[in-house]
This record gives sequence, C-alpha cells and structure tokens, in this order.
Amino acid sequence: MTIQNPAFARILPFAVYIGFLMLESGLAALQDAGFTWIVGWDLRWIYPIKAFAVAACLVFYWRHYTELSSAVRVRFADWMLAIAVGVVVFVLWINLDQGWLTMGESDGFNPMSPDDSLNWFLVISRILGAAVVVPLMEELFWRSFLLRWIVTPNFLALEPAKVTAKAFIITAVLFGFEHGLWFAGILAGVAYAWLYMRSNNLWVAVISHGVTNAVLGIWVVSTGNWQFW
Repeated sequence: MTIQNPAFARILPFAVYIGFLMLESGLAALQDAGFTWIVGWDLRWIYPIKAFAVAACLVFYWRHYTELSSAVRVRFADWMLAIAVGVVVFVLWINLDQGWLTMGESDGFNPMSPDDSLNWFLVISRILGAAVVVPLMEELFWRSFLLRWIVTPNFLALEPAKVTAKAFIITAVLFGFEHGLWFAGILAGVAYAWLYMRSNNLWVAVISHGVTNAVLGIWVVSTGNWQFW
C-alpha cells in the first residue's frame, strides 16, 4: 500500500493510535509483573505523545482528505443534530457500564498529581486529544474508509447514503469492540454512521463524536470518574 493509495492516509493515523495503545498495555503489563527497570514510569505521559503523533499524521495527509473539504456545505439543522446526538451518546456511555456490557477492567486515565491536585497539562492534552484528534482519526478510518470500503475498494466514489446494511453493521460492531464499553461503543458507531449517511458529510459525524468526547472529558474531570477515561 503506497502513500498515493487513498486508504493509506486514512489507515495510518489509526494504526499509529492502535500501536500506542498496544505499547501502553505492554508497558503496564511489565509494571504489574514487577520488572524493576520500568517500575515508577508514569505511563500517563504516553497519551500526549500519542495524540501528537496521530495529529502529525493527520496534518501530513490533510490534503488527501477530500471528504473534509465540505464543512461549509453542512446545513445548520445537521450541525444541531450532530450536537444533540453527541450529547445523547455521552448519556448512554456513562449509563451502559454494567459488567456484562464491558470488556476487562481499567482504572482509566487519572490526571491527579501526588499532592491530590489536577495536572492540568495532562487534563488539557487528554481532552484535546479525545475531542479533536480522536474524532478526526476515527471517523476518517471507521466511517469514511472502512464503512465504504466494505462495499467497494473504490470507497471514495461511494456516496455514504448508499452504504449497505452489512457494512453498517460490521463497522458498528468492530467500532464497539475497539472500546472497553463495547455495547455503548456499538451504539455510538451506529449513531455516527447514521449521521454520516444521512448528511452525506463526514464533518457531521466528526462534530458529533467530538461533542461526545468533550462532554465526557468535562464530566470525568468534574466527577472524578476516571474509569470512563
């Protein structure tokens, strides 16, 4: 797959993101196993590095994202619907955390310092990463690329409204299982894909996804429910 391949520019940022997730998991496992050379490492600082690396990929390939050149053509009603759906997904997200609806256990991302004060650099980088970088990266991969690629390898030529039910379901399920809250993730995947297909504009899904993550971040910091991060 070459840089000229339109799929590459949409896969690479996502691959970088997943690679960092695997790195974090691996290092955390080594810490739990008691490897002395890694004990004491503050793995929270991987997140700002991850967000920057993904953002750098997005900036580098920005001119290839032709589906993001139509923001000015989004109707006001679609912007409002995107915001409303984003808030609804947030409400579902924090209420669908029962044990059977989750995969594994996690303490989440806790930005508290040893003196019980918030580390605002970690807070701001986490919220910006989750509300700006992640929605762009994930919507380019899951909705713009994979949702349409399942229907045809020439995915850029396919109108979102013509996506098949098979592609819709597969993408929503895979998106859900990318997250610990798998059921809430599936519902979020359904919501964002529906917005994309309805509006024929990826920005509507990006904005809705960003609203969900931004409101979630503000709520988590306000309540201390770090497990949702």
